Amino acid sequence: MAATYARVWIPDVEEVWKSAELTKDYRQGDGVLQLQLEDGKELEYKLDPKTNNLPHLRNPDILVGENDLTALSYLHEPAVLHNLKVRFIDSKLIYTYCGIVLVAINPYETLPIYGTDIINAYSGQNMGDMDPHIFAVAEEAYKQMARDERNQSIIVSGESGAGKTVSAKYAMRFFATVSGSASEANVEEKVLASNPIMESIGNAKTTRNDNSSRFGKYIEIGFDKKYHIIGANMRTYLLEKSRVVFQADEERNYHIFYQLCASAHLPEFKALKLGKADDFHYTKQGRNPVIDGIDDAKEMSTTRNAFTLLGVNESYQLGLFQILASILHLGNIEVKDRDSDSSIILPNNGHLSVFCELMGVTYQDMSHWLCHKKLKTATETYIKPIPKLQAINARDALAKHIYAKLFNWIVDHVNKALHSTVKQHSFIGVLDIYGFETFEINSFEQFCINYANEKLQQQFNMHVFKLEQEEYMKEQIPWTLIDFYDNQPCINLIEAKMGILDLLDEECKMPKGSDDSWAQKLYNTHLKTCALFEKPRMSNKAFIIQHFADKVEYQCDGFLEKNKDTVNEEQIHVLKASKFDLLVELFQDEEKAKSPTGAAPATGGRTRLSVKPVKNKAGKASKEHKKTVGLQFRNSLQLLMETLNATTPHYVRCIKPNDYKYAFTFDPKRAVQQLRACGVLETIRISAAGFPSRWTYQEFFSRYRVLMKQKDVLTDRKMTCKNVLEKLVQDPDKYQFGKTKIFFRAGQVAYLEKLRADKLRAACIRIQKTIRCWLARKKYLRMKHAATTIQRYVRGYQARCLANFLRRTRAAIVIQKYQRMFVQKKCYKRKQAAALAMQCILRAYMARQLYKALLREHKSIIIQKMVRGWLARQWYKRTLEAIVYLQCCIRRMRAKRELKKLKIEARSVEHFKKLNIGMENKIMQLQRRIDDQNKENRSLSERLNSLEISHAAESERLRVELTRLRGAEEDAKNNANKVTSLLEELERLRKDLQNTQKEKKAIEDWAQTYQDEMEKMISELKEQNHLLKNEKNDLNRLIQEQSQQWTEKMQRALKEETQQLEYDLNEERSRYQNLLTEHLRLEEKYDDLKEEITLAVNVPKPGHRRTDSTHSSNESECTYNSEFAESEEGTRGGEDVSKAILDMSLFLKLQKRVSELEQEKQSLQNELDRREEQFQRARARDDEEHKKARGAELEYESLKRQELESENKKLKHDLNKMRQSLRGSAEAGSAAPGSPAYTVLLDQLNASNEELEVRKEEVLILRSQLVSQKEAMQHKETMTEPLPYIEDVQKLTDAKEISQAYMGLKETNSPAEFSSNPNQTHLNKSPFPDYHKLNEDGELWLVYEGLKETNRLLESQLQAQRRSHENEVEALRGDLQSVKEENNRQQQLLAQNLQLPPEARIEASLQHEITRLTNENLELHSADPKEYKAYRISMLRRMVDLMEQLEKQDKTVRKLKKQLKVFAKKISDLEGGQMDVSPGQTADEPVHPVNIPRREKDFQGMLEYKKEDELKLVKNLILELKPRGVAVNLIPGLPSYILFMCLRHADYINDDQKVRSLLTSVINSIKKILKKRGDDFETVSFWLSNTCRFLHCLKQYSGDEQFMKHNTSKQNDHCLSNFDLAEYRQVLSDLAIQIYQQLIKCMENILQPMIVSGMLEHETIQGVSGVKPTGLRKRTSSIADEGTYTLDSIIRQLNSFHSIMCQHGTDPELIKQVVKQQFYIIGAVTLNNLLLRKDMCSWSKGMQIRYNVSQLEELLRDKNLMTCGAKETLEPLIQAAQLLQVKKKTDEDAEAICSMCNGLSTAQIVKVLNLYTPVNAFEERVSVQFIRTIQTRLRDRKESPQLLMDTKVIYPVTFPFNPSSLALETIQIPSSLNVGFLTRV
Repeated sequence: MAATYARVWIPDVEEVWKSAELTKDYRQGDGVLQLQLEDGKELEYKLDPKTNNLPHLRNPDILVGENDLTALSYLHEPAVLHNLKVRFIDSKLIYTYCGIVLVAINPYETLPIYGTDIINAYSGQNMGDMDPHIFAVAEEAYKQMARDERNQSIIVSGESGAGKTVSAKYAMRFFATVSGSASEANVEEKVLASNPIMESIGNAKTTRNDNSSRFGKYIEIGFDKKYHIIGANMRTYLLEKSRVVFQADEERNYHIFYQLCASAHLPEFKALKLGKADDFHYTKQGRNPVIDGIDDAKEMSTTRNAFTLLGVNESYQLGLFQILASILHLGNIEVKDRDSDSSIILPNNGHLSVFCELMGVTYQDMSHWLCHKKLKTATETYIKPIPKLQAINARDALAKHIYAKLFNWIVDHVNKALHSTVKQHSFIGVLDIYGFETFEINSFEQFCINYANEKLQQQFNMHVFKLEQEEYMKEQIPWTLIDFYDNQPCINLIEAKMGILDLLDEECKMPKGSDDSWAQKLYNTHLKTCALFEKPRMSNKAFIIQHFADKVEYQCDGFLEKNKDTVNEEQIHVLKASKFDLLVELFQDEEKAKSPTGAAPATGGRTRLSVKPVKNKAGKASKEHKKTVGLQFRNSLQLLMETLNATTPHYVRCIKPNDYKYAFTFDPKRAVQQLRACGVLETIRISAAGFPSRWTYQEFFSRYRVLMKQKDVLTDRKMTCKNVLEKLVQDPDKYQFGKTKIFFRAGQVAYLEKLRADKLRAACIRIQKTIRCWLARKKYLRMKHAATTIQRYVRGYQARCLANFLRRTRAAIVIQKYQRMFVQKKCYKRKQAAALAMQCILRAYMARQLYKALLREHKSIIIQKMVRGWLARQWYKRTLEAIVYLQCCIRRMRAKRELKKLKIEARSVEHFKKLNIGMENKIMQLQRRIDDQNKENRSLSERLNSLEISHAAESERLRVELTRLRGAEEDAKNNANKVTSLLEELERLRKDLQNTQKEKKAIEDWAQTYQDEMEKMISELKEQNHLLKNEKNDLNRLIQEQSQQWTEKMQRALKEETQQLEYDLNEERSRYQNLLTEHLRLEEKYDDLKEEITLAVNVPKPGHRRTDSTHSSNESECTYNSEFAESEEGTRGGEDVSKAILDMSLFLKLQKRVSELEQEKQSLQNELDRREEQFQRARARDDEEHKKARGAELEYESLKRQELESENKKLKHDLNKMRQSLRGSAEAGSAAPGSPAYTVLLDQLNASNEELEVRKEEVLILRSQLVSQKEAMQHKETMTEPLPYIEDVQKLTDAKEISQAYMGLKETNSPAEFSSNPNQTHLNKSPFPDYHKLNEDGELWLVYEGLKETNRLLESQLQAQRRSHENEVEALRGDLQSVKEENNRQQQLLAQNLQLPPEARIEASLQHEITRLTNENLELHSADPKEYKAYRISMLRRMVDLMEQLEKQDKTVRKLKKQLKVFAKKISDLEGGQMDVSPGQTADEPVHPVNIPRREKDFQGMLEYKKEDELKLVKNLILELKPRGVAVNLIPGLPSYILFMCLRHADYINDDQKVRSLLTSVINSIKKILKKRGDDFETVSFWLSNTCRFLHCLKQYSGDEQFMKHNTSKQNDHCLSNFDLAEYRQVLSDLAIQIYQQLIKCMENILQPMIVSGMLEHETIQGVSGVKPTGLRKRTSSIADEGTYTLDSIIRQLNSFHSIMCQHGTDPELIKQVVKQQFYIIGAVTLNNLLLRKDMCSWSKGMQIRYNVSQLEELLRDKNLMTCGAKETLEPLIQAAQLLQVKKKTDEDAEAICSMCNGLSTAQIVKVLNLYTPVNAFEERVSVQFIRTIQTRLRDRKESPQLLMDTKVIYPVTFPFNPSSLALETIQIPSSLNVGFLTRV
């Protein structure tokens, strides 16, 4: 890998800063850096030899584009500029945090980021949680005001055209939208309406901005204790009055003048005598009176509407416009020179006449004082004419003064309109003030503006420094004093004693003061004493001040005149004497003003603002207007600073990106100039001076966990981070440990990021290596397999070809062999003879030659041998002699030496022995060598003999061969004669063959010609046949395609029509439900108005009760006739008159609106009924299909039963065979049949068989009875609490589960037959022998041994059974005791039942039996779960028996009733007969008492109540009912059933008044309880379920055939008989819709705080998401953490919602609709936050979101809710998560994204791509070109431009009819409901 060097920033003239990379490492002392620019250009950068400062380092790419500039590792000017440029140009993000400052760059383009949906998204969020936005700053101010109870300020500053006014406007819009108003006075609308007024009179077009604010304003928005807007107050600063009389080129006057001229044609403006703007001197100087895209006439209409909204009536508006028009006419008055010292206005000047007419002054006075002035001395007064120039200046001064007064008057009235009588608790101030300005020519206005910015910058620096200090102290970091720029010397230069303003005021007081003399005083006073004050070299009428932002040169010309702001007092007196009341009012206010701006006094309700008012003495009020402008501005600025210091400031710095107003064009020069001027870089410098990078310990651990080893990780995160950081960063001064955060010096985060990136890169390379190896191997194996396969097939083909070739070759060879054999044989024989002769001669000759050569060679060898031997012997002799002589000499010498040693050694016996041993060894070696030589000689002699024998044999063979060759030569001579005759015969045969071949060729040519002709004919026929077939196929395909197209077209049309109908139906439902919501809101508003009217009248009314705000919309149809309603009407009677008098018009409007809504509702209801009827018909068809399916299911059950029967028969047959075999084995083993073991086993088998038959019959009976008693069981389940075994019965009603129960019963019985007897088990396991071969091979003895083994096993089993029998006896004794106790309890219960009435005895006994069974069931389940299954089946059987018993008892009761009727009739006849008997007879006969049984009542499912108990009924069943107790202990929907049974009785007795009263009371009580406890999800869900059940009961028992299809005959008998309650059904349906919407809102309020934290912020998959530095974004966490929500929290909450609704018995279809709405809210809120959070748009976060969505889908699968449409609502979120993870580089990727993200809008796709942020160095940003490609591809989409999803959407709800199978007469009413006053009928 190539080495990577550091990247730096170097200064540049054009781009301010350029990026470069070092090409060579820097070493200490180097004066030049070797750099390479981004374009590849090489550069040598010279360092400053004095400072030797190195260039600024670049931040890592991962930190570029951060939301907060303080999150950058390197904090300096180029990093800030680059980060802003990347966000603005690449990501199209105009807002960026810089610590506590929001930097806003003007995009010069309308962006869709200020809608109500964006406001709602930012509302309630912490400042650091969302992307930077003006709404985030406003929300932070609003929350801090509510939390800290401290006033707030938002300071918006910047150059003209930077967007200050727009930013302030959006901030106020946010407050107005979020907080709302405390009353219906629409205060927030008035606050927003003040903007167009102030823009029209205070904004103008400049060369830099089309809507530049030419004044500063501070708007205080007041809030009450509930933090609702109650009013506002505005202060203005330094209006640019000079613009009224002068405009530079390409600029305009204030907008209001051009709006007046554009509206001059209106009738009400005819009297103003206006024309075009070019006709007036004050509006044509800029020579460009039109702004592109702005219609001044429309703007005038907007301004007038705003005046009207603020309470300025029409007459005052016309007066204002009249004064403005007079100013225009004043500017057109021409002044002529009379002489050099005087001037004159010609008589009958048209514009002056119009001016005087409009202003109500005399022509003579005004024309006189425009050309004269009054001079006052101590004793006299002089009137002096003035020259033309002074007269024009006086005219302009008067125009400016009038406009300033008008401006202040409008501000005062705006404040009055925004003033509230409610006490103000706190306020938020929005300061929209000019930024630092420097032009080519700077005058008094720029001086005041820059002075104000100096004061604001000082306050800003102190606030930033204070926040830094607080942060360090909070974290207990050692605080070191940070040196920051303090501009107090510059402020002292301006405002201190003998400062610039002081000297200017003093010069203004001098009679002959001038700009030149003032400049000289400045030079003399400050030039040598203040370093910030300088004098230009080439001018004596200017001075330079070193401001915090830049040096500014001010021209002294005009300073005195502008500071004096003098106006002729006589002209003012003329205006005060006007007949125009408004004009007089303007100048009267001058005497009452307390500030030069004319701001209204502060409201008396402010309690939190500690600002000292300006003290005014009584004697100075009349001279207020004589104060200089500088003094006035200084005082107002001081008041502003006191206000800001008393509040918590929030800063917005607006930046102008270019001077040409190009959209998204960034000029670095202009940007960096403004950044220096607005204090952003100073903030950066203060942050960088300390520890700018801050991480919490958890964030640091999560980010840099990869740099830690496993042994470094401790349970204490803080200690872990400390230990690791000490290893990674050696210098301890580079970081500090706080209480909750780690503080880093600048650049340390970049160093840590480099370490992390290197570690990850190494790991990535290793992973890539492994994966690439695996992929390569997999590819290799795949290729190898493919190559092997190809080779196999190729080789097979080649082998087959080779085999074929070999076969042909072999055949050819065979033919060739015989042919060639014949030819070669003849040739061979001829040649053989010749060859033999030649060979004989040649070989003889060669043999002779060889013999001679061998002889010569042998002779020569002998000669050579002798010669060479002689020579060798001679050389050897000579050499030997020399060697021997030399050896003799040496040996002699050695021998002498050895002799000496031997003499010494000879004396030793050991030496002698060694010597002998050596000699023996040598002798043996020589003997062995002799033997070897002998053996070799013998082998050589044998070899020689064998060679001689072979030579003799070869000679004999050659001799025989020679004889044979001689005989063959003679034979060849004889055959030569035969060859000649054979050649002649061959020639004759060859001629015959040629003739035959010619004939054959002729025949073959004719056959070939005929064959070609036939083939040609066949091919033509085939072609024709093929054409016909193709034509046929084409026709068939065309027919099929047409039929398929028609089918598809019809299906598509049908589908589209169906979808359109469904869409229309949903739209109608949604519209209707929205109308219901609006109707409810109007009702609540109406009730609130009535309450306000009551409070306003404040008349004491004893017994007053507040009317329900949710009174039914159909009150006219449902008259409230109950005593409760009458009492309310009685208490309301006295106040209705006063209410009607006070607000009758509003009441009539509301009544009219209500009637319209009712009519529209009725039409929508009719349409809804029609659509629902269609759905009912469709449902009926589905029911028929279901019945058919049910029939098929029953057939399947019968087949299953038959299968089980056959299986039982098979088992029985096997059992009989086993019994026979057992008997056979016993006989074979000579075992007596009566033996104990055999008898026990046989008895057990018989008993098991009988038990099996019994079980089989019981299961069949159980099945039939369960199917027949299905409805009865469903009715019985509501009599008591839902018991476990009743649930089992319901589950077993399904045929499949019945069969499963039967199999379970068989499994529990069959093993009991066999496994209970281990002997039988052993017999099953042991192999049975073949009884036909028992006597073979001694197998009989083996069987006998097996039987003995079996007997022993049976004996052991018998003993085990005896022990179990004893245990069972003990258990039975315990059971006997419990039975005795149960018997006593039953006797007591029987005694109690005998005291009960007969109709209650059966139910009581059944209730007792069910309770007992339940207890036994629970005990058994807790004791032994394995036995629970068999026991439960026995319980079911007992249940069936009880059901049969109950039916028999019912039949008996009915028979007894009939008998009782007969007996009663007979008794009555007898009594009638006794009446005829005489009294005497009656007295004589004894009277026998007759026992008449009590008549049993047949309940009809009705409840009777008295009229006076209606309130008690509603109170106990609705108002005071606890949903939790009802849901747990009672059947679902019990209150609705009880209410309907009461309603049935009222219908039964035909009491319409009682029906109407009960329904109205129920509806109003439900509304009341929902209003009281509407925030409780459980309550709302409970009453939604009960309302729907009540509505279903009204439908089910209405008598309509469409609702009676699923009823039983008894339920049909219970239908309502007297009243049609269709209208009340509609009212209940509307109520159910309202409750559903309330449920959704309640659910949304619960889920809303969880969604963002659980779906986005929490890491469900730990370690996937990376953590990046956050800077100071979370510096002011507005709300303390109440616990982090996770995905599990959301899932638990959803499960809770689902379980609550299920407990309440909510309809399944309704639950599906609620779940769909839940998932829509989750998806919409998550996606909206994703679109507004740059830190969440990363690859890892996409994985987190997809995992979270999968968990939600798993929840749907668990609840069987996948078909409810909830998953589809998450599709946009899923696509956004996929968009974060897919590749985003090529055109193919763009095409894939466009096809994949069909659920996202174009704006959303582009937003996600712009916000995509790499978390690691391996990820890449999305290029601008790719985003443009996406935009181009999606250009043709037709969709809404809205960015965010609407989280307030509620899907239209439907309530499908769901009849109840519960019989009303079986419902038991528990005493806990306290409705004992109800009587069952």
